[in-house]
Amino acid sequence: MAAETTSLELSNEEMSAGASFHDMLEWHGIQWYRTERNVRRLQARIVKATQEKRWGKVKALQRLLTHSFSGKALAVKRVTENQGKKTPGVDKITWETPEKKAQAIRDLKPRGYHPQPLRRVYIPKSNGTQRPLSIPTMKDRAMQALYLLALQPVAETLADPHSYGFRPERCTADALVYSHILFSQKNGAAWVLEGDIKSCFDKISHGWLLAHIPIKKDILRKWLKAGYMEENVLHATDEGTPQGGIISPVIANMALDGLGQQLLQRFPRSAHGNSPKVNMARYADDFIVTGTTKELLEQEVKPFIEEFLEKRGLTLSQEKTVITHIKDGFDFLGQNVRKYNNGSVLTTPSKKNVKTFLKRIRETIESFKGDTAGQLIVTLNPMIRGWANYHRFGASKKTFNSVDCAIYKKLWQWARRRHPKKSATWVRKKYFTTQGNYNWVFTGEIQDEDSQPKLVHLRRAVDVKIQRHTPIQGNANPFDPAWETYFEKRLDVKTERNLTGKRQLLHLWREQNGICPMCYQKITKITGWHCHHTIWRSKGGADRVENRVLLHPNCHMQLHNQGLHVEKPRPENKKGVRKA
Repeated sequence: MAAETTSLELSNEEMSAGASFHDMLEWHGIQWYRTERNVRRLQARIVKATQEKRWGKVKALQRLLTHSFSGKALAVKRVTENQGKKTPGVDKITWETPEKKAQAIRDLKPRGYHPQPLRRVYIPKSNGTQRPLSIPTMKDRAMQALYLLALQPVAETLADPHSYGFRPERCTADALVYSHILFSQKNGAAWVLEGDIKSCFDKISHGWLLAHIPIKKDILRKWLKAGYMEENVLHATDEGTPQGGIISPVIANMALDGLGQQLLQRFPRSAHGNSPKVNMARYADDFIVTGTTKELLEQEVKPFIEEFLEKRGLTLSQEKTVITHIKDGFDFLGQNVRKYNNGSVLTTPSKKNVKTFLKRIRETIESFKGDTAGQLIVTLNPMIRGWANYHRFGASKKTFNSVDCAIYKKLWQWARRRHPKKSATWVRKKYFTTQGNYNWVFTGEIQDEDSQPKLVHLRRAVDVKIQRHTPIQGNANPFDPAWETYFEKRLDVKTERNLTGKRQLLHLWREQNGICPMCYQKITKITGWHCHHTIWRSKGGADRVENRVLLHPNCHMQLHNQGLHVEKPRPENKKGVRKA
C-alpha cells in the first residue's frame, strides 16, 4: 500500500522529508493513468481467481482493492463526474471543489463506516404511477462505488451470457438483436413468455443477498438496513435494495443470474429435432423465454421460473407476464418483434413507445407557447435525435416517417395559433424553409456564443440512418485481459458511430487513436470529452483542427490547474504532456 501511494503522489525528496501522504494529496495532482492501471490489474486478478473458484483469494484481492488509494480515488472521481454529482443526500452535502474531493478520498475508510438513511423521491412512470428513488449521501455513493470496483469483476464472470441490463459494454440493442436472432432461425421457437418481476428492487430478500453476494457482509448489511427519510420520517428497510444506489443494479443482477443457465439444464437442447428450444434474453428484471409450445411455457417453464424467484423473495407480475405466439408479435424494451407470413422477422418501434414519445413531444410544444421557434427547436432536437438513435437498429424507417409527419402537424398548429390573423402563406414563409431535398423544414433563430443571430433547423427522425448492430458475445468479460482486443474493436466502432456527422471531432478522435493524451485511457461517449486548444486562443492560438486535441473533462481541468501543455500525440511523442 505504501509503495502504491508513494509512486502515485509523492516524490522521494518529500518522503525522505517526512511529508504525510494525506497532507500532500491534491486532487489535480493525481496521476489518473496510474490509478486506472492499478485498479484494472487488481480486477483482472479477481476475474482469474473467480474463474478458478479460489474464493479466499477473491476475498483477499477485494480487500486489497477497497483499501487502496487507487480504488478510493476512482470511486470519488465517479460520483463527482456522473449526472447526480449535484444532487445531495439527506446531509445536503456535495463535493464540487478539488479540496472537497481530496478530503473525500482521505475520509473513505471502511473501518467505523456507518451509512446515513437515503433521501426518498419519486419519479413518474409511463403507466401513470410513481417509481420510488432513494438517493444516498455523497460519501455513501463513493463507498458503494468503491466496493462496486471489487464486486463487478466477480459479477461479470458469473453472469448469465444473455443478461444485458446494467452491465458494462452491454445495451438494449444487444438484447433486441439477440431476441431477433432467436426467432429468425429456421424452425425456431414459435412461442414466447414475456416475463416481468413484480417490484424486483423493492422485494429482494436480504437474507439471500447476505448469503450469496461476495462482498464484505457487514458493509452490505449496513447498506440494506440503512432505511430512508421521507417527509422527515425515518422508514426501516427490511427487504429490497434501493433504486438509486450505485451498487444496487449489480446486486439485483446477481440475484437473477443463474436463471438462464438453469433453464438450459432443465430443458436441454437436442440434436434429434425434438428440442424444447427454451432460450432466455434478460434486461434487468424484464425478460423473454422462448419455447416450442404454449403448454410447455405455461405448465413447465413458468412454474420453474416462479420457484427460482421464490428463493430470492421475488414473484412474477401476473398482469405483465403473458405468453404470445410470434406471429402475433410481442413488445420488449420499447420494440415490437413479430414474424410475418413470409417468414421474415421484423423489429420495429412498439405502438406504445411511439404513442408515449409523441405525447411527450406534443406536451413540450404546448409548453412553448410564449417562446421563440429557435428555443423550441433547441429543446426538441435532442429528444428526436435520442429517440431515433435508440430505434435505429431495427426496421424503423416507416415509423420514423410517420413520427415526423405527426410532429410537423403539431408544429403547424403551434405556428398558426401564434399568428391567427396571418395567412397560411405568411406563416409558412416565417417558420418553414427549404433545406436540401426538404421544402418544409421548421426553422428558428437563436443567439450564438457571441450574441449573434444563428439559424437552427428541426431534426427529422427519418434522417437517422438505419444501422446494423452486432450483438456482444455472451461470455465476453470486459475485466478479463483475454477479451481486451475484442472490446477495443467494439469501442472503436461505437465511438466512431457516435461521432459520425461531427467531422472535426471524428478527425481528432482518429488522430489520437481514441486515447486521451493526459491519462492514456479511452475517450468514449460515457467518459465524455473536452476540446482543448494546444495554444490557447487567449495567447493567439487558432480555432483550427491543427490546434486542438480531445481530453477527458477531468483531465482538461487538471491540465489547466497544473499549468501543463499538451501536444498532439505522435508516434515519437506518445505522452505529449509537459510543463508549460
